[in-house]
Order: sequence, then C-alpha cells, then structure tokens
Amino acid sequence: MEAAILDKKTDKELYNYQKGAISKIFKKFETASDDYHLLYQLPTGGGKTVIFSEFVRQYLKNHDKKVLIMTHRLELCRQTSEMLTNFGVTNKVINSTANLDNQQSYSCFVAMVETLNNRLNEDKLDISNIGLVIIDEAHYNSFIKLFKFFENSFILGVTATPLSSNKNLPMKDNYNELITGESIANLIENEFLAKAEIIQYNMGLTSLEVGSNGDYTVKSSEDLYTSNAMMDHLLQAYLSHSKGKKTLIFNNGINTSIQVYYTLRAAGLPVKHLDNNATKKQRAEIIQWFRETPDAILNVG
Repeated sequence: MEAAILDKKTDKELYNYQKGAISKIFKKFETASDDYHLLYQLPTGGGKTVIFSEFVRQYLKNHDKKVLIMTHRLELCRQTSEMLTNFGVTNKVINSTANLDNQQSYSCFVAMVETLNNRLNEDKLDISNIGLVIIDEAHYNSFIKLFKFFENSFILGVTATPLSSNKNLPMKDNYNELITGESIANLIENEFLAKAEIIQYNMGLTSLEVGSNGDYTVKSSEDLYTSNAMMDHLLQAYLSHSKGKKTLIFNNGINTSIQVYYTLRAAGLPVKHLDNNATKKQRAEIIQWFRETPDAILNVG
C-alpha cells in the first residue's frame, strides 16, 4: 500500500481552538461505538477543513483502516484534496474520470457525493475497510442516501450551520451528538475572523410569502428581488460602497441572479454570472477571471 502519511508538513500552524476541537473529536471517537455519528459545528472561516485534515492525518497514523471524505461541490472536492496533501496525507479524488484500478494503493479518498453514489451502486469502489467517513457541509441532505453503505463506520459531519436544509429531515435523525466549536463573536474578538462592516437597507419585505416548507415562496421572492426598484437599490448600493473593489453578490435564485447580471452589465460594470448550470470549463474560467480581475463582480445564483 502506498504510504498514507508523507514527511511533508503543512506550513499552517493549528490554532489552540483547532487543536482543542481535534482532541474533543478524538475523545469521542475513542469512547463511542464504531458506527457512531458525530456532528461538529464551526463558523465559516474557522478552519473546518484544517481541523478534519489534521484529524485524518492522526487517524491514519494510528489506525489500519481507510478514510473517505464526501463533498457536494467540485471546488470543495479539489480544495479538500489539496489541504490533505498539505498535511501530508496521500489521497485519491473520486470524480467522473477517476481510474479506480489503483484504489488499493490509497488509504484516503475524497469524493463528490453523486459520483460516489454511482460508483458504490456500480460496485466499483472497495469500502470494506473504511473506518472513518467525513462529510463536509453535512447539513445538505444529499449525503443521507449514502449512509446505508457505511453502517459500520464512524461518521463525522462538519458544518457551519447544523440545521438540515430540509425541515422534514432533521439532523438529529442522522447524528447521535453535536459538538459546537468557537462562536463567531469569540473568533472575531480573538482576531481569527475579521469584524464585518455591515450596511443595511430597509427594503420592505412585507410582500414575501411563506410556503408550506417554511421558506419564502419562489414566486414572491423573485417578484420582489427582480423588481426595478430592487435593481436600482442594488446598483446604487454597489456604486456607493463597492465600486472598484472585488465584489461577490449572492442572490435568492438563478432568475434573480440573471436579472442582476444584466442590470450591472448595462451600467458598464465588470460582472459575470455563475450558477449550477455552468459547465466545469465555464466555472473554472469564471473563477479564474474573478481571481485575476481587481474590480471583478461575481454574481452567484
């Protein structure tokens, strides 16, 4: 078997709260049953990937079993693989083009959830010795269908928001325990996160209607956020506070995002639109453009 742990170490020194999180997780791992489901919460920017990468490194160093990490987006899959490599963990990415003929040479796998589901249903991936499964962005319900394949594995879910994306599928049904990390306030106070400058506008949201699932209905949301008044507010807010700066705009849906894109483009601003309909090539090109363009506006649907 190819060595799972290399001599290479990450240049990133773990903070004390990250080391403390790893200790808590290992303590639960060592005392709980082999099929225990543990959920760990830490705010965005707190370093969840750093924490579970070091956890994987220590796990593989001390256990003769393999690790599988699941993500729901291509970028997360790539970033996770790179972080593991930085921590000295040799890993194989399971994507749509992956050659699995050499899978026995690896102790750690990183997989997109849908690709993994296909490979498992096709019986093309050997999971007989997977002792640890890590689920990134665990609040998404797309992972639940894969739990049946790992009934004897310790599952560690990590998320910034430990609330299910579907209120009819609460996370308490799939996890035995929740461990919470540092709060946003503590991370800001100790300068691990930057303090945000927040500018608020009173937009009059009374027209929004709540649907049967507890969320605002798509129609009422789109009617509000694609209105001419809202587009004008958005444009003026950008010109007042963000002009010339790299900017991210998150929208309530694809239709709103497209409307925002055309509004900003008509104003002569450097903007591109990105949603889940983009091909891998288009996504890569847009993200590269955003990185290289100082005043780029990335509009996400």
